[in-house]
Amino acid sequence: MAERRDRAPRLDQPREAKRQFLTRPEALSSEAFGVLSEKFARYMGTAYFLIGMTVFVLTWVVWNLVAPRDWRFDDYPFIFLTLMLSLQASYAAPLILLAQNRQADRDRVMLEQDRTRDERNLADTEFLTREVAALRIAMRDSATRDFVRGELRDLLDEMEERGLVIGRLQDPQDSDASDTANARTDEGGSSRAT
Repeated sequence: MAERRDRAPRLDQPREAKRQFLTRPEALSSEAFGVLSEKFARYMGTAYFLIGMTVFVLTWVVWNLVAPRDWRFDDYPFIFLTLMLSLQASYAAPLILLAQNRQADRDRVMLEQDRTRDERNLADTEFLTREVAALRIAMRDSATRDFVRGELRDLLDEMEERGLVIGRLQDPQDSDASDTANARTDEGGSSRAT
């Protein structure tokens, strides 16, 4: 009984992976076959495959032309070679078409996702455009900092003309005001201090 307990699978440990080939139902699924067909189609589109097929055909032809008569297995019209290449093409064409169909399905899904993302971006852009337009309309009714500064400068200039200002506050960015204040100090001999 102790031996049976040791052999029984434990629930707290993963099972050992057993290598099974085409015995599981998922091994025969269309998804697994589609992945296999894509790998095959991708390999057939490489330079290695083309070079390999060229070497194979040339070796076949040279062997059956140059080898001694007893060693040849396919004489001049190369009927067996034609049969092999036709068999390979008859399997390759549907596998390539299946791979292309799967790629078209992926492209369609990607196109749908791109379209959804573009619609969402367009909606966000339209919302932000409306918000910016609303802010511009609202800002027309409110006084900006530059507007208030300009009004205050105009009032100070008007008060100076009437002689109501004892001293003028200077804006550090306003170099014209500092130049005129310095000029008045030099001309009058005494500065107007606050």
